[in-house]
Amino acid sequence: MSLVPKNINRKVSREIAIILIIKIAILLTIKHIWFDAPTIPKNFDSQVAERIAGSPSQIKETR
Repeated sequence: MSLVPKNINRKVSREIAIILIIKIAILLTIKHIWFDAPTIPKNFDSQVAERIAGSPSQIKETR
């Protein structure tokens, strides 16, 4: 038996593990930068009430 295939398999598995760790670090960084807090639109409650009840709300928006 030769040691060459075992050595290649170990090297490939180490490279794959390193690549996966780098990818996870990049994904966590992206999540932290762009998805750190949910965004809630203005007059969210009245919009939800309109969708559920089906009638326009009594509060009028001023722009």
